Amino acid sequence: MRVHHGIHPRLGALDVLPFVPLRDLTMADAVTVARTVGERLAADHSVPVYLYGAAATAPARRSLLAVRAGQYEGLPTRLADPSWRPDFGPAVFAPRLGAVLVGARDVLVAYNVWLETDDAAVARAIARAVRESAGGLPSLQAMGGRLERRGIAQVAMNLLDYRVTSLPQAFDAVRAEAARRGVGVRRAELVGLAPRAAFAGRSPESVGLVDFAESSYLETYL
Repeated sequence: MRVHHGIHPRLGALDVLPFVPLRDLTMADAVTVARTVGERLAADHSVPVYLYGAAATAPARRSLLAVRAGQYEGLPTRLADPSWRPDFGPAVFAPRLGAVLVGARDVLVAYNVWLETDDAAVARAIARAVRESAGGLPSLQAMGGRLERRGIAQVAMNLLDYRVTSLPQAFDAVRAEAARRGVGVRRAELVGLAPRAAFAGRSPESVGLVDFAESSYLETYL
């Protein structure tokens, strides 16, 4: 962790461990598991553990972004603040490990849109325009940056509630903002799985997923 650098926010080596209720499980079940695992991680590895989402122990800790604020580099200061004492484990900075965020949440859809430009500033501007925190689409997180291995820029998004903002809504918003800046959209990428309902009746191809496989539907494994 002391030498790690990247554009994605992180608080530690494991960083985030979410539990999501599927099939007949409830959010209460996920909360119980999250708190049990969080306590065990802290006990076994002497690492600070913060609970977030539905497993949070205080309203200020429900948001993953709020708990991760300051990231790894700001962790020593946060651990020294009594109001941000870990839920489990020591309030001691472990340089090799950082801290772990353990939570319970609903299905999250991770989705990236690749742009026909390598300008990270354009991607960041589009991300600001579409994300909820800046007045964009509700339940949508977004960040822009360069995809170095491909030499292009991308808008990386988390759909926190696909029932509120669907994949088509996110894709159309990014494409419209890109067009306003004279930039095209190359394609999109799904990171992990997505429920069929997240497509809101549209085809995967219509939201940039040109090589989408049936196995990428969450329902395949339920």
